[in-house]
Amino acid sequence: MLAQQIFNGVIIGALYALFALGFNLIFGVQKIMNLAHGAVFMAGAFIALYAVQLGLPLWVAFIFSVTLCGVLGVVLDFLAFRPLRKRGEAEFAAIMSSIGANMILMNFARQLSEGQVFRFPFGLVPLTPLQFFGLRVGVTQLIVSGLMVVVVLGLGYYLYRTSFGRQVRAVSSNERAAMLLGIEPRNVYMQTFFLSGVLAGASGILIGLTFNSIHFMMGEPYLLRAFAVLILGGLGSLVGAVVASLILGVAQSLSGAYLPAGFIDIVVFAIIFGMLVVRPNGLFGKAVANSGTARQ
Repeated sequence: MLAQQIFNGVIIGALYALFALGFNLIFGVQKIMNLAHGAVFMAGAFIALYAVQLGLPLWVAFIFSVTLCGVLGVVLDFLAFRPLRKRGEAEFAAIMSSIGANMILMNFARQLSEGQVFRFPFGLVPLTPLQFFGLRVGVTQLIVSGLMVVVVLGLGYYLYRTSFGRQVRAVSSNERAAMLLGIEPRNVYMQTFFLSGVLAGASGILIGLTFNSIHFMMGEPYLLRAFAVLILGGLGSLVGAVVASLILGVAQSLSGAYLPAGFIDIVVFAIIFGMLVVRPNGLFGKAVANSGTARQ
């Protein structure tokens, strides 16, 4: 029982990680909170659902959806964030702009779906669980855990083993110095928003499959969890985002299994409060310095 609950918690944490990595990537590069991330997450689930209903195989619908979500992330950057960067506006203005974009996308989805809850077609993913070392493992759980490993390794390779990744880290560290080295920040922002959108869309599809529930408000609870991951893991730390997501997922699973109903959020936010007391910058975070430079 305990091992099963820990495994379930790891799967929940993997879902949180896929969502939070994209959210954290934008903060790590631009030092802004993209509150439209939850709407992109929701869009990924809806696009995949409609693609499947049109007769596309799930894997084709997945690729199609995450690609469109990546493009949607770039469009959000172009419309909601780039004009503010050109004027050198403060981060607060970017947050308000992202809230506006989030509301537009959510209301569009509400009108399109008429506020209903949708589900993927029955039998799209095999429901019969597999047995591994006494654990009941669903096919969707295997997909989630495998995809998280691929995403973490892929992001790590991208950020630390490629020239594009070095450009991202240079802009994140000091945009003005990066420009002097011939790096174009706009290209970096485009890349990071595309990747963030892809991760948001992928997590939306997987969560829609896992809980078989898709609706226009589905991104909001996960946005709150992403904030918790950011605080616990450390602002801008991708490793911290993964570790914090797994901690919160296991804590949620164990709390739901062994504590009275309603204690899940108490336990989760008690962990965050304790972390802020002991390590104000999170597990892997560093103090964020304000560069005072305008972004392009």
